[in-house]
Amino acid sequence: MASDSGDTSNMDREMILADFQACTGIDNIAEAITLLELNNWDLVAAINGVIPQENGILQSNFSGEASQANLFGPHGQSEAAPAAPAAEAAEAAAGGAAPPPPSSSSSSSSPPSSSSTSAFCPIVPSSRHIVERQPRMLNFRVEYRQRSIEVVLEEGSTVGEIKVILQTELGVPPSKMQLKGWKSGDVSDSTALRSLHLPKNNSLYVLTPDIAPTASTSQNSGLQESLNQNFLLVISHREAQREYSLNFPGSRTIQEVKRNVSDLTNIPVRHQQWDGWPASASDDSMTLAVSGISYPCHHLSVCRRSSPANTQEPTEEQCADVHMISDSEGDDFEDASEFGVDDSEMFGMGASTCRKTPMMPEHSENEGDALLHFTAEFSTRYGEVHPMFYIGTLESASQEAFYGKARDRKLLAIYLHNDESVLSNVFCSQMMCADSIVSYLSQNFITWAWDITKEANKARLLTMCTRHFGSVVAQTIRTYKTDQFPLLLIVMGKRTSNEVLNVIQGNTTVDELMMRLMGAMEIFTAQQQEDIKDEDEREAREEVKREQDEAYEVSLVADRKKRETQEREEAEQVRQERMQKEQDDEKEAIRLSLEQALPPEPIEEQAEPISKLRIRAPSGQFLERRFLGSCKLQVLFDYVASKGFPFDEFKLLTTFPRRNITQLDPGSTLLEAKLFPQETLFLEAKE
Repeated sequence: MASDSGDTSNMDREMILADFQACTGIDNIAEAITLLELNNWDLVAAINGVIPQENGILQSNFSGEASQANLFGPHGQSEAAPAAPAAEAAEAAAGGAAPPPPSSSSSSSSPPSSSSTSAFCPIVPSSRHIVERQPRMLNFRVEYRQRSIEVVLEEGSTVGEIKVILQTELGVPPSKMQLKGWKSGDVSDSTALRSLHLPKNNSLYVLTPDIAPTASTSQNSGLQESLNQNFLLVISHREAQREYSLNFPGSRTIQEVKRNVSDLTNIPVRHQQWDGWPASASDDSMTLAVSGISYPCHHLSVCRRSSPANTQEPTEEQCADVHMISDSEGDDFEDASEFGVDDSEMFGMGASTCRKTPMMPEHSENEGDALLHFTAEFSTRYGEVHPMFYIGTLESASQEAFYGKARDRKLLAIYLHNDESVLSNVFCSQMMCADSIVSYLSQNFITWAWDITKEANKARLLTMCTRHFGSVVAQTIRTYKTDQFPLLLIVMGKRTSNEVLNVIQGNTTVDELMMRLMGAMEIFTAQQQEDIKDEDEREAREEVKREQDEAYEVSLVADRKKRETQEREEAEQVRQERMQKEQDDEKEAIRLSLEQALPPEPIEEQAEPISKLRIRAPSGQFLERRFLGSCKLQVLFDYVASKGFPFDEFKLLTTFPRRNITQLDPGSTLLEAKLFPQETLFLEAKE
């Protein structure tokens, strides 16, 4: 009986889906399912959510020919007529009476009655015939600092119950939590989830401003800073050929941005088609801070998405070029299986059975050898025109890109390949091998590549990323699913750390890829100019300091030489003074000995002849003494020497006639030298 009830429930949803598509003209099954899920499969509410944009509010009971013409086929029969038998079958399955046969008037050309009109509206059976349905479950992915918690609750639960579950996981009291990321803004703990009309999958984040981050979470403070930053979104409205520059805080969600743009452009959110959102912005409930957009400025474009005229299946190339559509069309694709729609049929492509040579060996001991193999295989598959992949370790590539002179630095582009993704061939052949992309990457980037098809290689990459860029980058790579690869990570080196500027997914175009690369280059160029300026100033300071140091060294050498010269001169002076003193002492000793050896001066009354001599010194001083006429000239010479005028330095001369007495025989007497009875002599230094 339970299985019959489940079949009936599925049939009921099929009928509601058919009625909804017939009334709204929405051919995209996934979009129709999403809109019905948002309204808890309430057909009238879902139609009212779509039609008010153009035709006004849809009433429960339809009247008038215009309404009938829109809701019924050309023969007056309801296009949603299969809903009635299906609903009656549901009652029969629940144990009710057999339904009466359909009235013949339902197939006539006359206008249908009000009973037939109710065929396309949800039929509410009597209380004894209600078919039990399983409660709708909602999935929440809650981010808190570096943790991610998965929460599954019934739609009838409240916001407070989410906080209670988070309390057991995080150890944070509910009163300290601020649960952010709701599409309708902040909500209270008593708010029922059903009243918020949430999709099946939701992303939230927890803020705890009253709880200071611990040392283990201090590196996640960048998220809080991003939430407080202002992002400039330059949005181009293609149809109106107009551009809007809008400032939003990082805490604003993508859904709120789209609603604001709807007010400016008159394009309803569900009809907006966007270009430029990063691949990581897969959920409209995400904030701008975590969406992956460029800071401080990010460029977007929007236009009105036209409904397809037919249901022609897209080609594989069209599926690869996926643009981000608003209102999260892909949130409930997994529910499409309830209606017998296979994912491969929905996207018009099946699983590839082609087996290829791996881009990279699974257990390569050397990163350089692995990259040589990758480059060779890439060339074999996609041709010789491709970016020049750096052959070496990720650390070496980072050193080359980030740690040279500021003028020589480049961005680091990390290409992550996955053969299991259907987008890999298109991305490599059409994007990575495009001449413009190859040229731009070669000129401005160091391009390093890795293949993560094998789990061992993926684990090795995550280890390298954690070591060089931190756990946030590794966690970001983990969040991407296989069908979102390949990825191109744009990394910029900073003074204290390395920053991932952009993560480009495989579902892009050449123009968008080029735009994203150029946007990254604009940010990098601005930073590089600052680094060049700082480096020039630092080099100028170092040059001045070097010149000062050289001048100081020269002055030190000069001072040292001067001091050494002075010391030598002082030492020489001391030596000379010591020698002079020794000579003076020697002369003084000689003088004293001569003075003591002189015979006594004779008195004037002595009987012997006396010679009175008057001697003028070079200073003008006169020396007078009496000598016996019989005294030798040597006594005269000794007397003069005893007065400080040694015989070997001075000569003794007569005035007139001029005679040099010192040349005479020292043994001759004064009488013989004619220095009697008196004579005036003068001393003159020898030349």
